[in-house]
Amino acid sequence: MEDPILVTEYEGWKQITLNRPDRLNSLNEPMLQQLTGILDGIVNDTSCRAVVITGAGRAFCAGQDLEECQPAPNKNALDLAGIMEQLYNPLVLTLRSMPKPVICAVNGVAAGGGANLALAGDIVLAGQSAKFIQAFAKIALIPDCGGTYFLPRLIGDARTRALALLAQPIDAQQAENWGMIWRAVPDAELIKEAHALASYLATQPTGTFGLLKQALAASATNDLATQLDLERDLQRKASQSADFTEGLSAFFAKRPPVFSGR
Repeated sequence: MEDPILVTEYEGWKQITLNRPDRLNSLNEPMLQQLTGILDGIVNDTSCRAVVITGAGRAFCAGQDLEECQPAPNKNALDLAGIMEQLYNPLVLTLRSMPKPVICAVNGVAAGGGANLALAGDIVLAGQSAKFIQAFAKIALIPDCGGTYFLPRLIGDARTRALALLAQPIDAQQAENWGMIWRAVPDAELIKEAHALASYLATQPTGTFGLLKQALAASATNDLATQLDLERDLQRKASQSADFTEGLSAFFAKRPPVFSGR
């Protein structure tokens, strides 16, 4: 059997491909464990300064593999709360706190938890044939993997409620128009564009991007005064970095900066 998660290394960045195309890249426990392990390794890999996540075949990810949920003789039903606690929730938190940019290239259907894992990325691109579906209501579940957190902040309460209650698909162009994703691009250009973004970001001040992600994460719950204090503290760290020194030198020398990412 082919590996359900493929990792391809490029200069300065890595691509993670969900690779169960026959199951629309739906996630089972071994796949979640492998994906979590790969991302945990990337967190401290200083040679990797950006990450692209995409899917093989005609889907990005159809969410949880429902075959695991079917009751069978002599087999306990899947403990969804347990698997969320142990695997899905840490995975979302790792993506959000990853101290380097994460690009999700949505190449087809992104349904259920698969849609919300995509939204956990820093930059979300989608091919024009892609669909985002909050499919949970169809099986009497609520959105998870951060769906009830990300969606209201991205598209507002009214749209979130309708998408969750109706479980209707939204196409890539509508997702862009609503501000759910960064851009919808022609299908044939999706991976090329994701690779171009990753290659660019891998040459930029990666350490500063990690600080930026900290600031944005905290802004959801901080009041203005607290956020200003945090910006001050993080800016102190950024201004003490070698990349800030390089950025200033390049600015005054009128040349492109060469950032180390540290």
